Amino acid sequence: MSQPVDAAPEDRRKRLMLLAGLWVAIALMLFTLRSVVMPFAGAALIAYLVQPLVGRITRWNLGGRSVPRWVAILMIYSGFFLAVYLFFIALVPQLYREVARISREMAAFASALTPEHVQSLAQRAETWLNVYGIPVALSDRAMEGAAAGTSTGFSLALDLEQMLTDAVSRGTTLVRENMSDIVNVSRRIVTEVLAGVFMLFFILMVAAFFSIDAQAIRRYFGTLVPAEFLPDAKTLVANIDRSLSGVVRGQVTICLVNGGLTLVGLLLFGVKFAFLLATIATLFSLIPIFGTIISSVPIVLIALADGVQKAFALLLWIVGIHALEAYFLNPKIMGEAARIHPVVVAFSLIAGEKLFGLWGALFAVPVASILVACFDYARVKAQPPPLVTPAVQQAIASPDAAPAA
Repeated sequence: MSQPVDAAPEDRRKRLMLLAGLWVAIALMLFTLRSVVMPFAGAALIAYLVQPLVGRITRWNLGGRSVPRWVAILMIYSGFFLAVYLFFIALVPQLYREVARISREMAAFASALTPEHVQSLAQRAETWLNVYGIPVALSDRAMEGAAAGTSTGFSLALDLEQMLTDAVSRGTTLVRENMSDIVNVSRRIVTEVLAGVFMLFFILMVAAFFSIDAQAIRRYFGTLVPAEFLPDAKTLVANIDRSLSGVVRGQVTICLVNGGLTLVGLLLFGVKFAFLLATIATLFSLIPIFGTIISSVPIVLIALADGVQKAFALLLWIVGIHALEAYFLNPKIMGEAARIHPVVVAFSLIAGEKLFGLWGALFAVPVASILVACFDYARVKAQPPPLVTPAVQQAIASPDAAPAA
């Protein structure tokens, strides 16, 4: 008599294969449509950023009822647009004045490049370089002496006046020859700005849908996980959330703090174009490591124009800001669970920029935090369970007991 075949293992195998096929189909769809995924990824990132604030607002009781999620989203968006409006009326005029000031100073510098002024600059540069033991002839007098053999202290001669004249001539010719291209570029910039504004509103709209239906989206993706793996999946998602929240929300908070402290330092030391430089530092702080280095270079160079001491003092101020970030803000805001090794951060930034350009650099660290959290969870799951000896059991049961000799 034949034994009945147990269909449970076969049914389980079919369910697992079907769910795996669904996940593969989702991955293939995202890879195929990767060129249009970025706006939706940005919307998901915004929804994730505002999620704690949405949850806090929805816990308010108004008239015995909790605040709906869509009302919380409208309140957050209203606050965001109010902040943008205040930024435009308070800081944009300052930025415009500083940009206009840069243009005026560049024009004044170009008009002041008379032969006498160029020779004065060359002589001062020679004196400064000679103090540091760099023998370079820049002025006409030094070059004539070097050519006649009466001055043997110079090993390199550069005609600074001719170099500046050639540079201005080449720049003028380049502008004249590419005037039509400049007009086309300006038109393209205006078009890109308008498209960017439209894309911003589109992303905010999609982010609102993500935030309102967050619970339903999580439940839906929960149905794509086998029931026996659901506890592990929830634990993994919690680990990813802990790591990602520190990287994303923490980095946004830290970049605002960095921008504010940088502005204070620039105003304190009286550096030109303080608002413009602080805005650049705030935006570039969104990119870890490299953004900080890139934004610090123009700050130090502009401060160097007012003296080496001011540039060195401002450099110390910037180093102090990032020491405060590394030893106080990162542990407090991000937490130890969200810390990623700098080598991993650098590798992810370079890989993201090479693969997807600027968008890849912006999303590199959040994606790296997700991959690191998944890798660590799999590594821990692969370890054998720890062996608990009777001595350890006794120590756990009575932690105040003295250890045995």
